[in-house]
Amino acid sequence: MANTELSLDAEKSANPENPSSAELPESMMDLLQEVHVLRLPMVTRFRGITEREVLLFEGPNGWAEFSPFTEYGTAESSRWLRAALEFAGHLPPHPGTAAVPGAEASGHLGESFVAINATLPACATSEVEAILSRFGPVGTVKAKVAEHGIDSLPADLERLREFRRLFPTATLRLDANAGYSVPEALTACAEFAHFDLQYFEQPVAAVEDMARLRQALSERGLPVVLAADESIRKADDPLRVAELGAAEVVIVKVQPLGGIAAARSVIEACGLPAVVSSALESSVGLAAGAHLAASLPRTDRSLEILGENPACGLGTARLFGEDVVAEEKSLSPVDGRIPVTRIVPDPKRLEALAVDPGRFAWWSDRLQACWTHLRPQV
Repeated sequence: MANTELSLDAEKSANPENPSSAELPESMMDLLQEVHVLRLPMVTRFRGITEREVLLFEGPNGWAEFSPFTEYGTAESSRWLRAALEFAGHLPPHPGTAAVPGAEASGHLGESFVAINATLPACATSEVEAILSRFGPVGTVKAKVAEHGIDSLPADLERLREFRRLFPTATLRLDANAGYSVPEALTACAEFAHFDLQYFEQPVAAVEDMARLRQALSERGLPVVLAADESIRKADDPLRVAELGAAEVVIVKVQPLGGIAAARSVIEACGLPAVVSSALESSVGLAAGAHLAASLPRTDRSLEILGENPACGLGTARLFGEDVVAEEKSLSPVDGRIPVTRIVPDPKRLEALAVDPGRFAWWSDRLQACWTHLRPQV
């Protein structure tokens, strides 16, 4: 069966203080009581996919999500597993990271909310209004560009002109997912600067290229603020972005960075304004991001670039045709915000959205491989 229960003595799922690897079971089957792997259909192609597979499990503190993209290797994916195990309460925060005020796994945070941005994928111009209408009233939109590198620029500009026609006063962010070379990014920035951007996220891949691009933008007088995403979540040394002056904003995601506390530590170490974003998760995974976003400090520089109530990129539940709970219980934005809470999946949806046995076996093997890699580091 796709929804397979893994046997466990319930005593073994107690929240550990600081367990050593020797105290942790070698098999995930001895740690997790139940695992579900779901396939969530998307309303439009995003990041090159039309379906998203996610693995969910419950721990002492509630449900958590493990959902590295299928092309990611074991070492990188194991950070995503650590984040999920911490949020569920199976592991404490990584040694050397501080607790995050207000983001404890218990979720007793009252009625707090975080603002979100809408996400506009690389779509046809005719689809812009319909896609953004799914998010409801929001003041900030992040548009994806460079799906096919610089060749996408004419279509990107057409889509952005339509966006500005429909939403002349909305705050606009762009994200190229490292789709350009430095010369191409300069060409694109000269065009995009006319759209009054809050920031441009990861136009080029390497940290050194981000630094070169920022210098070139300054020399040409182009008012484009750069934000680092892939340079933060994948680099071995996140401080390098700050050290090289490669960006003015960092984009942080809970799963890729290894958990809420680890992400907070990265933010503090970089000393740069931060925006919490989604890794295209279900509402279960988005809940962890909301906990982090609610805990971020407001600095003078953050206020200058991002404003009093910076929008986070956690409104992506609207990109799914089906979620793990009914729409009224999901972390879909209402009035431009989502609550800081925890999500309990609907059992009927766990069954209806379950992957086939072959995909469940693939994810089970992946889960174990990541745990084998992660366990000695705990």
